[in-house]
Amino acid sequence: MFPILRPLLAADPGFHPGSHAEVLVFVLAGAGLLIATIALSNQGGRTFTSAMVYLLLGGLAAAAIPVLGGSPFDPIEDASVLEHLTEVVAIIALFGTGMAVDRSLTWAAWRHALRLLIIAMPLTIGVVALFGWGAMGLSLGAALMLGGAVAPTDPVLAGDLGIGPPGEPDERDTSFALTAEAGFNDGLAYPFVLAGIMIAHGGDDGNVLTWLASDVLWAILAGVAAGALLGRVAARVVREARDRGYMKEYFDAWVGVGVVLGVYGLTELIDAYGFIAAFVAGIAFRRYERDHEMQAGTHRGASVFERLGELAVVLFAASMLTVDGLGTPGVAGWGLVLLVVFVIRPAAGMLATLGSGMLLRDRAFVSFFGVRGVGSLFYASVIVTSGALPEEEAALVLWTVVALTVTSIVVHGLAGDPARRWLDRAACEAGEVVVTPEDDSREGDGAGGGSDAGGPDPDEGGPTPHDGRPEAGDDDPEGCDAEGRTTGVGAAR
Repeated sequence: MFPILRPLLAADPGFHPGSHAEVLVFVLAGAGLLIATIALSNQGGRTFTSAMVYLLLGGLAAAAIPVLGGSPFDPIEDASVLEHLTEVVAIIALFGTGMAVDRSLTWAAWRHALRLLIIAMPLTIGVVALFGWGAMGLSLGAALMLGGAVAPTDPVLAGDLGIGPPGEPDERDTSFALTAEAGFNDGLAYPFVLAGIMIAHGGDDGNVLTWLASDVLWAILAGVAAGALLGRVAARVVREARDRGYMKEYFDAWVGVGVVLGVYGLTELIDAYGFIAAFVAGIAFRRYERDHEMQAGTHRGASVFERLGELAVVLFAASMLTVDGLGTPGVAGWGLVLLVVFVIRPAAGMLATLGSGMLLRDRAFVSFFGVRGVGSLFYASVIVTSGALPEEEAALVLWTVVALTVTSIVVHGLAGDPARRWLDRAACEAGEVVVTPEDDSREGDGAGGGSDAGGPDPDEGGPTPHDGRPEAGDDDPEGCDAEGRTTGVGAAR
């Protein structure tokens, strides 16, 4: 207890809730939830993201914990805690992201995202691995692990730049490309991390053919199949339970968490990638009676848990920050951080979208905003807990990923909303139709502003969601406001 309060309370031995640092955890959690509520309610149209607020709060905690006599969490010693925390948050985010996808499952609809997955992601991994091996002095296995860890675009932190809830009209090609990329590449990074672990173990975990057969082909294809099957079965069970009165509408918000935990666990049992299954399950769940009222409530619940998880992960990661830890990557490591954010990912994205038909400004947007976050922290903690690397090398990899995540939160958080407004305004001035949801905070109820949450069904031959281009018969917009929205004749859509 604080000495000034002792005369007013019971004499020793009395109630002692723990050290001041331990009590600070409760204060931090309570303050974090309140601040998160305010931040999420006001981030629309502002040059900050909620993650930046959490990062600042966690940084303050990191500075206060030693002053109060406590020891901050150690990302090496507490790597298993970070691993499981990021794991749960990632799968809930992936399921919610999958539920938001309304586009048809065709090459034409997914071509931009697939280019980012097939071209940009391996390029990023390869360049990062070469830099880690040549400039940072990492072993080949550690360098490949680092490349796999920093490659994924995060489904949690990139959510503010991607598509909104199910049925929301703002589904530009740029937003969809980032969302779909983030949905799949968290799982697609796993084979590269496992390959690095195999190399670090000297091939004791298998050879190239074993890796291709089990960690690439089986784990990916089985993950997709399991997600599609289990997501559809879960949607049918939930719908039947709702229609028969066995489950109240009030509990729709809990459905998504229960479904994705079950899907993830069952998929992992067959040695397939649960991250991929979680995203595909969200898509399959959404496509089963798309206009059923359970869809909006289920997505809303997943979104709430995702935001709480984002708060927990960023606070936890920020509270681990120390001067010594941030100095671990050294000049080369911090150089890599800046290269990934400003050079490697943007260049890989621009190459991947070359000849795709996207406008140059759209290509620049999706190439730059490859936000790194929860997924990268998960893989970094997996690398540590695998025991494949010496502690010094594992620390170098982990702290480089932490530094990249912090930098990405700040840089992409500051640039995100201005860039999106610039993109909308440029599209508007070019005569393209820009449909912007009324609530730019992306925290809608998924019902499309009270209308049918389903909208036109892309799988039934209806029009695909809005792609940012005017259709025949549309009136030409007469002007654009400061946010890039059309004004005049073309404004009422």
